[in-house]
Amino acid sequence: MDSLAPLAHRMPYTAAFPKALGTGLLISTPRPIALELCAEIGRFIDEYEHVLSRFRADSLVARIGNAEHGGHFDFPDWAGPLFDLYDALHTATRGAIDPCVGEDLILLGYDPALSFTVEAGAGECLGALHGRAVWGRDVVRSGGTTLVTRGPVHMDFGACGKGYLVDSLGGLLTDSAKAPGSAHQPATSGGKRKSAGPEFVIDAGGDLLVRTNKPIRVALEDPDDPSRAVGVARISDGAFCASAPSRRHWEVAVSEQTHLAIHHLLNAIDGLPVQQTEATWVAVRSASFGGYPTAVADGLATALFVADPNELSSTFAFDCATLDVDRHATISAGFPGRFF
Repeated sequence: MDSLAPLAHRMPYTAAFPKALGTGLLISTPRPIALELCAEIGRFIDEYEHVLSRFRADSLVARIGNAEHGGHFDFPDWAGPLFDLYDALHTATRGAIDPCVGEDLILLGYDPALSFTVEAGAGECLGALHGRAVWGRDVVRSGGTTLVTRGPVHMDFGACGKGYLVDSLGGLLTDSAKAPGSAHQPATSGGKRKSAGPEFVIDAGGDLLVRTNKPIRVALEDPDDPSRAVGVARISDGAFCASAPSRRHWEVAVSEQTHLAIHHLLNAIDGLPVQQTEATWVAVRSASFGGYPTAVADGLATALFVADPNELSSTFAFDCATLDVDRHATISAGFPGRFF
């Protein structure tokens, strides 16, 4: 049987970045991370948010949302694969995943101020069906990392953004381990480095990138009760991400007797919160999509709310499980977990 000793025993050192992306981020390792590397990670997190966070007034994404006449907006080179992934998801879901959904989230109350108040008349403006900006049409890529717009566009890269940051930090850890003299450099045998990279687990609010020699056990959280698990998965080399509306939802009073549940998982076509799915879990191996498995798993965990897994599998390699509103679970053949 696999060794499933508690992660804290196997990786007793933790570097914490409590303000990262609003959820916090933890990096667990078997040996301490060098102070210089911790500082580099902290700097990149700040740069990442300064570019992509719609909750920061000084971000590049916020500037695009405030550009009355649009313009050409140059992103760092590291954003290229993220845009590639959104291109693929937008195509695979026939427009149901779209970073331009940021405008819908604002109308529904998930705005930078977190007002959780639906704007009057929002129902007549939501979604691509009502003329909201669309990725690839109203936001056009030029030269790979330049976005061109003709007016203000409010974008939200949350579907894949957290996972993409995790992959980027995993790359920093791996590159640091390859540096000569690094404390994380793998042991040598006969003068040659072993091919295995450093062991670590990055946890960004439940989105996991796992690089371990032996599997770790991950609880599948009950979407109706965060204190309970509905199952367990085992992950050793790759990403594991989950999504559920229970983490970010609010209620809107339709009348004195009726309240409508609103959450952040929207179908970008009609701009409405998806109601048929309760939770999704996605496992992706490390080699996926050019080495960005967590970004893929993060994006697919959202995409499974609006698209059939069989359609998504024609573009992406992944395993998944879903739980619908009737508590019926659907599990792919290769999913590395089970339900109780």
